[in-house]
Amino acid sequence: MVQFEKQLIEWRRDFHQYPELGFLEMRTSTIVADILDGLGYDLEIGKAVMDPDYCMGKPSDAETKQHLEWAKEHGAVEKYLGLVSEGYTGIVATLDTGTPGPTVAYRVDMDALPIVEATGDDHVPVEEGFRSTNDNMHACGHDVHTTIGLGLATKLMENKDQLKGKIKIIFQPAEEGTRGARSMVEAGVVRDVDYFIASHIGTGVPHDHFVAANNGFLATSKMDVTFKGRSSHAGGSPEEGKNAMLAAANAVINLNAIPRHSAGATRINVGELHAGSGRNIIADHAALKIETRGETSEINDYVKSQAEAVIEGAAKMYGVSHHIELVGEGESTDCSLEVAGVLKEIAEAEGLSSDLRSDASAGSEDATFFINAVQAHGGQATYCIFGTELAAGHHNEKFDISEDSMPHAVNILFESAKVLVEK
Repeated sequence: MVQFEKQLIEWRRDFHQYPELGFLEMRTSTIVADILDGLGYDLEIGKAVMDPDYCMGKPSDAETKQHLEWAKEHGAVEKYLGLVSEGYTGIVATLDTGTPGPTVAYRVDMDALPIVEATGDDHVPVEEGFRSTNDNMHACGHDVHTTIGLGLATKLMENKDQLKGKIKIIFQPAEEGTRGARSMVEAGVVRDVDYFIASHIGTGVPHDHFVAANNGFLATSKMDVTFKGRSSHAGGSPEEGKNAMLAAANAVINLNAIPRHSAGATRINVGELHAGSGRNIIADHAALKIETRGETSEINDYVKSQAEAVIEGAAKMYGVSHHIELVGEGESTDCSLEVAGVLKEIAEAEGLSSDLRSDASAGSEDATFFINAVQAHGGQATYCIFGTELAAGHHNEKFDISEDSMPHAVNILFESAKVLVEK
């Protein structure tokens, strides 16, 4: 067991050192594929498990090609690079026991965030020598999630004779920004799944505590908005211009004036505004990055439609054109308490305190697409959280976890497979 725990730490620290953003997880995914192949899993990679039409907010071809070269230089496994070189980096690993039984699936994510990691000596990754080697960072624990997936894969294969049915482990790209899950759902990867479990580490859940069903996710839509006007000299001929900046500014103010919904919580935020090209030039272009959220998918749809109307109105007011691109999306969900109950019992047997269900607000998650898809065809699905001690909050430059929480996570998921395949 000690050697297994050392392997988990080694995997996690390696992924932490080489973080990759969504749809660019080429080094990560090829290493994961190589390990899974060595364990004996049947693998489907890239476009085989991702529908390109539903990959939201995907980097440009130029960015993708540039990162491919980085991945080659930093340890990507050449054997699998051709399958992920276009940025379709998802993996589904399947263990078919050959014995009739249900299909159980587990989802883990792989992507990092565009955050420069802390450099202080009091930051454990600095002290222990596994700080990020680039300007991105695993500031949300996805390096841990990938490691948990590999640990689970290892234990499942070592105990294959105790299992029935099929077990899938889904390694998802681009969870950040809620961008990657829907493409895998649309590709059909959970169409045959009877039980589905997604998981996360941390999120404020205390160390040695476990939440079996987290229902607090807000539905969300992420939108990139562009306004296109006409430039002119601000002093000499201002009347000839069409001011895209004023349209954008008007939109920002009125987006924040959208009435809240009586049925539940709503959110809207304009995170970025970029416009103009010079002090004495009427701005012919402007861009916004915005997001909406709602306590339910229906409430989020209301906020989104209101936002679209505000943006269209601002464009018309200033005589400019506009374009809205949906670059991320997540749904609300209601976890299946029966499968959550199985996890709760196992966690308590593992020595952890646990809650069956939490409705506390937990941001947004695109694993909800998997959960809702499985439930839609009669399956059961939940989203569980493994508590851990955090050095700082998620999406923080000093984020770090307690690595001794990883074996607990692997064991809970492994034991759940043993129970669920008997149902």
